[in-house]
Amino acid sequence: MTLFRQLGLLLVTPFTQNLMTTESCLSNNFLGNYQDAGTIFTIHIIRDDECLQASSSRLNSAHYGPAPDPREQLVWLEKAAIDETLQAHIPQSKSILNELLLSLQAPVIQDEPELQKIMSSHATTIPSYNVHYSTDTAALISLDSEKARVIDTLLPPFWKSKLLPTAPSTYLPIPTAAIATVKTILTRLKFDPVVASIVNNISVPQIQNDVRFLTGEDGKSGIISRHSFSTGAITAANWLRARVEDTGATCRLSPFLPGFAPNVICRYDAIKDTNATVLVSGHYDSRGSFGSIRAPGGDDDGSGTTGVLSIARTIARKGVKFHSNVELAFFAGEEQGLLGSRAYARELREAGANLTLMVQADMTAYRAPGEPLQLGLPDIIGSPEVTQLVANISAIYSPELTIGFTPACCSDHQSFHEQGFPATQVFERAGPIADPMYHNSGDLSGREGFDLQQLYAIAKVQFATILHTAGYEL
Repeated sequence: MTLFRQLGLLLVTPFTQNLMTTESCLSNNFLGNYQDAGTIFTIHIIRDDECLQASSSRLNSAHYGPAPDPREQLVWLEKAAIDETLQAHIPQSKSILNELLLSLQAPVIQDEPELQKIMSSHATTIPSYNVHYSTDTAALISLDSEKARVIDTLLPPFWKSKLLPTAPSTYLPIPTAAIATVKTILTRLKFDPVVASIVNNISVPQIQNDVRFLTGEDGKSGIISRHSFSTGAITAANWLRARVEDTGATCRLSPFLPGFAPNVICRYDAIKDTNATVLVSGHYDSRGSFGSIRAPGGDDDGSGTTGVLSIARTIARKGVKFHSNVELAFFAGEEQGLLGSRAYARELREAGANLTLMVQADMTAYRAPGEPLQLGLPDIIGSPEVTQLVANISAIYSPELTIGFTPACCSDHQSFHEQGFPATQVFERAGPIADPMYHNSGDLSGREGFDLQQLYAIAKVQFATILHTAGYEL
């Protein structure tokens, strides 16, 4: 009990809404939601007996353990939802810990130019860590904070890592009024020929040029990696800022953690008096194969990033002005656990922002052989009303897309969802991940399956969502 009072008790339990009512102490000791094989888990730190006793009656199942030493970083590891066709590409082992150890023992190849090497010390030895929760498809571990920052570079390609917040926060459900606003937009939605003419003006050749700059395929940018600690990410951040500023937006580089590349936040101020804001985003950081820091990130998430950039370019070309404020954001730190978006979502919540909705684009370009153009929407984490709005808009303005749900969740929209903002994600497939180059140094745009027409169709959906939600004039 002495250890419990000093460090607290770590609770991992399946998420249900009744855990997070205002009278529940768990809602004030929230470390976030995480996935394990399609089930959402919530993690908490409990520091008093009264909360422990009160919460026990609300739990169907739970895993308790001592909280880690405050000097250590909690990390959630999970196997991504992947198509069965990719199973042959992953190591076959009985547990995530065995798989992690296998990857940690592999040699680290450092044959890239010096300026592209990860700026933080690259882990080349097996770090010691403690296991707090483990299944065959997920684990919660704690380890030295510096090692935790680069653990994504040590994982097998179809595993993901998420760094947990260093301190608990309050869970914030989406207010009824915010949901009502989205419902109103849904009820008024109908085909607008002007919206169609605007979104159809997105340039596919320009998207191709932009994604080739970010991946380094153009031979001009010099980018080899956009890992959050790489110089290539800094190059990409400055380039994105300059390109969007060219379209009339006000942009800023927004640092969120030492050593990480910054978020790029761009804003088009409303021409009417309002504090309402619509946010569309992608993440520009990337991952590569273990053993190499080459991380071109053509699909993940050069596709989502250039889709958002294509919206900015079209805003300028068509002379669009908005009735609500519109923000286009490019986040870093997504591959380490949604860190950049988490920081910005908290910034907006603390400022009392009036965020009408948020749509994150993550991986929109890969199309498996023989499959139609698709749009995948999140099946578990996200706002159903925003998801429905995006689906309806897709049916109107990009009818070439087959719409469905995907378990490949969750990207940066989760950060906003957990701060009580209506949010959803757009993805390339109505199903699990099928891209064999996911988290791979071969994630380039000039390869089979990288489909610019699908990227374009999904970008049209995002842009039309902005236009219908924010209102516009030409």
